[in-house]
Amino acid sequence: MTCFPFSFGRKVPSVARHNPDIDEELSGIQNVRIFTYKELRVASDNFSQANKIGQGGFGSVYKGLLKDGKLAAIKVLSAESTQGVKEFMTEINVISEIEHENLVKLYGCCVEGNNRILVYNYLENNSLSQTLLGSGHSSNIFFDWKTRSRICIGIARGLSYLHEEVRPHIVHRDIKASNILLDKNLTPKISDFGLAKLIPSYMTHVSTRVAGTIGYLAPEYALRGHLTRKADIYSFGVLLVEIVSGRCHTNTLLPIGEQFILETTWELYQRRELVALVDASLEGHFDAEEACKFLKVGLLCTQDTSKLRPPMSSVVKMLTGEMDIDESKITKPGLISDFMDLKIRGDKKDGDIETKGSSSYNASSASDSQGNTMSFAASTSTTTTFTRKYDQSL
Repeated sequence: MTCFPFSFGRKVPSVARHNPDIDEELSGIQNVRIFTYKELRVASDNFSQANKIGQGGFGSVYKGLLKDGKLAAIKVLSAESTQGVKEFMTEINVISEIEHENLVKLYGCCVEGNNRILVYNYLENNSLSQTLLGSGHSSNIFFDWKTRSRICIGIARGLSYLHEEVRPHIVHRDIKASNILLDKNLTPKISDFGLAKLIPSYMTHVSTRVAGTIGYLAPEYALRGHLTRKADIYSFGVLLVEIVSGRCHTNTLLPIGEQFILETTWELYQRRELVALVDASLEGHFDAEEACKFLKVGLLCTQDTSKLRPPMSSVVKMLTGEMDIDESKITKPGLISDFMDLKIRGDKKDGDIETKGSSSYNASSASDSQGNTMSFAASTSTTTTFTRKYDQSL
């Protein structure tokens, strides 16, 4: 079990300490190297366009070669970024204290003047949204069934680690295709912890302003701001269906009735025709029984009633075959069309709230490129309240 401390003791070199808003928190971070702006400028060849590997809502990402010979993804937050100090420090604090095969590795950060930069391990194959989903991807990678299966299981293991092995538990809040990065072996890495929330074991949920991407948002979270680990599990369920089908969660170019992937999945499940949803690009070269099993797990994870969604440790066991799926427990998923008439605060083209792309290399997800992802406004002054635990399952 990994414990996540709230305070540390290492002092930060004075060269990085120019922002009074983050001096106090930055001075207590350990396990994270503090880079100078000059170091990162040299590593990225003066942040050249040739080294630019992505751009998100908060700035650009550059490939860089550090002095120790390591390749790095250097995320430079723009001066106009709406990401606040709180979100910046959250990402550093959360990811610096945990390590798992299926999580990105934070090498360090830089804070000099108005510069806020995160330095991650470089991942060669970008994100799932760029390489697998949607019409806008530009990849020559072929995702056979074995690869997709391994990616699904890897993401599940990473999320299970955050939910159940780390203390306090970590709720990611923005699980989606563009936040799943792939290394040279196509091993998935969960990225972008700017929205992450810590939930102590003695609390049942966090009440907070909604932040995330429509299509991946759990109904109880989207409607009431009621955040538990079950919200991440819902998002994972959507992602799981996307990976199996090769389709993003929403596609307005399709006929009405086929635009939302979860609705289609539920209808096919009721007709016992789930196999029809498997990505046609596989040309029949897949394990039909296993593919349908993955889709059923996706339905279990996206059930409208949050308490019915299985914990991620059980999800891992179902995906790996260590646990059977009880189909009698599968109920109707929470569908995006059921709350599409919500008043959406904000009108961002990138389909996300303020932390869009905070550690993902790509500029937009497949759904973003189709212009159909909507967003809720986020706030850098979010008020968080805790509720005493009554149900250990949340």
